[in-house]
Amino acid sequence: MQKILPNNTLSQLYPWNALVDHQKRIATTSIKDHFKKEPNRLDYTWLEWEDFTVDISKNRIDKTGFQLLLKLADKSGLKAAIEAQFTGEKINVTENRAVLHTALRALENSPIYVEDNNVIPELRAAQEKMYTFCEKVICGDWKGYTGKSITHIVNIGIGGSDLGPAMVTEALAHYQNHLDVRFVSNIEGDHHEEVLKGVPSETTLFVVVSKSFTTEETLINANSIRDWFLTLAPENAVSKHFIAVSSNTEKTTDFGITQENTFPMNEWVGGRFSLWSNVGLSICLAVGPEHYRGLLKGAGKMDLHFRETSFEKNIPVVLALLSIWYNNFWHSETEAIIPYTQYLRNLPAYLQQGIMESNGKSVGRDANPINHQTGTIIWGASGTNAQHAFFQLLHQGTKLIPADFIAFKKSLKGNTHHQNKLLSNFVAQTEALMNGKTKTQVKKELDAIGLSPLEQEKIIPFKVFEGNKPSNTILIDKLTPASLGGLIALYEHKIFVQGIIWNIFSYDQWGVELGKQLAKKIMDDIEGKTNYSHDPSTSKILSLIKT
Repeated sequence: MQKILPNNTLSQLYPWNALVDHQKRIATTSIKDHFKKEPNRLDYTWLEWEDFTVDISKNRIDKTGFQLLLKLADKSGLKAAIEAQFTGEKINVTENRAVLHTALRALENSPIYVEDNNVIPELRAAQEKMYTFCEKVICGDWKGYTGKSITHIVNIGIGGSDLGPAMVTEALAHYQNHLDVRFVSNIEGDHHEEVLKGVPSETTLFVVVSKSFTTEETLINANSIRDWFLTLAPENAVSKHFIAVSSNTEKTTDFGITQENTFPMNEWVGGRFSLWSNVGLSICLAVGPEHYRGLLKGAGKMDLHFRETSFEKNIPVVLALLSIWYNNFWHSETEAIIPYTQYLRNLPAYLQQGIMESNGKSVGRDANPINHQTGTIIWGASGTNAQHAFFQLLHQGTKLIPADFIAFKKSLKGNTHHQNKLLSNFVAQTEALMNGKTKTQVKKELDAIGLSPLEQEKIIPFKVFEGNKPSNTILIDKLTPASLGGLIALYEHKIFVQGIIWNIFSYDQWGVELGKQLAKKIMDDIEGKTNYSHDPSTSKILSLIKT
C-alpha cells in the first residue's frame, strides 16, 4: 500500500508545525498590511496558464507562509503521487483500482498501462464509437420506431452519471445544437413526470447511465420511463429509443438494449470523474463531437500543467494548499464558489460531489483514525444573484469563508454593456471583501448626505465592514469547451492534492453505501413485506408514512 502513495503523519512533518506557529504570528495581520509589507506581492501570487489568470494575492498569507505550504506539498510526497496517478498505479487502494480519468483526455497516444495492458487503443476506439453514434443522431440518420429523426434526449442517471453531464450541457448551452437534452436523476416520480412533459415518444432517445446497471435509483427511473414508453410504442421499439452507458451487457440486454447500443465504462474511472468517458455521451449529443473534443483537450492541457509545472506556479497545487491553509490552520469550515456567469450556476453543486465525496474521510491511508480536519463544505451560486442572497454573511458575518470568484472577460452573446456591468461587480466584490469600510469612511459618507452627529452615532456601527476576507480570482478569456474543460480539471486536481496532504484516499466513497443498504430494508417495511426493529424516532416516522 505504501509503495503506491506516501503515508503522512502530519504533525511529524516539519512544515506542518511551522505553519501552525506562522499562522499565530500573522493572525492579526490584515491582507492590506501584507500588501504594504510586500511591494512585490504579485510576483508570487499571480499565476497564468493558457487564457487563465489566477490572483491569490487577496489571502491571509505572506511569502513566508506560502513557502512553508510549498514545503508541505514537497514533504508530503506529492510529486511522486502525481506520477503514480498518471501512470496507472492502483492508487484507489481500497477498491484495488487505478484512477485514470486523465487518460480519457490525454493529448497524445503514448501508452498508459493498467496491469501491463496499454489502455489507450481501447479507449480511442470507444471514443470513436461514441463520436460516430452522436453524429448519426445529430444529422438525423438515427431513426425512431416511426422512421422519424431524434429531436429529444433524456439522460437517466444519478450522482456522477447525472451531475457532470447536466452541468456541462448547461454550461455549454451557447454551443448546443437542435437537440433538446434533459436529465432525470431523482427517484421522485414527480421529477421524471415533469421531465417527460412534452417529450414525443417517437423522436426521443433515452440514455441510461449506470456502470453496473444495478444502480437502484437509475433503474427505477429507467424502468418507469420504459413502461411509459411502451404504452405508446411496440415492444420492439425499445432498441431504437434506449441506449446504455454500462459495463454490464447482460443486464442491458435484459432491459432491451442491444450490445451494439451499449457504451462501456472503464473500472478505472470513478463516477464523479466520469464525464470525460462515455458518461459524457449526452454532452456529446448536445454540443457535437467537435465541441466535446474541445472539452477533453482543455482538460488534457490542464493535466499537463498540473503534472509538469513547479508547485509555486501550479494552479491546482496552489489553490489546494490555500484551501488546506484555511481549513487546518484558520479552522475555516466552508468554501464558496461564485461563478459570474449563469451558464455555470450548477458548478458549485457539481463540485460539492467531487470535493465532499472525495475528501470527506476520517480514516488515513494507514487505516487509522486521523486527528486533523479533512474535506471542506462547498457551496455557492452565480453572481450577481449570490450578491443579493448570501454576500451579507461574507461581508459582515462572523465566519471565515474563503471564496473563489470565477469570471470570463468576454460575453458569448456580445452584449458589452451587460458584460462590463457584470465584471465591475466581479472585481468590486473581492476588493470590498479585502478592504471593508472603516468608521472614518462611513462618517464621511454620512456627512455628505447631511446626517446629524447624533443620527450618525446610531447608524455607524452597522455600516462598518471589517474587511480582511480572503478570496481567489480566476479570470478566463472566454467560456469555451476548452476553457471549461480546463476549469473542471483544475478542481479535480485540487481534490487530489488535498487528499495526498491530508493522508486520505480520495477516490473511494464507502460512506455512501450505508444509507442505501438501510433504505432497502425500510422499503420492505413501508410495503408491508417485513417489520424490522428500528429506533423509536425511525419507527414513529415510518408509522406516519404508512398511514
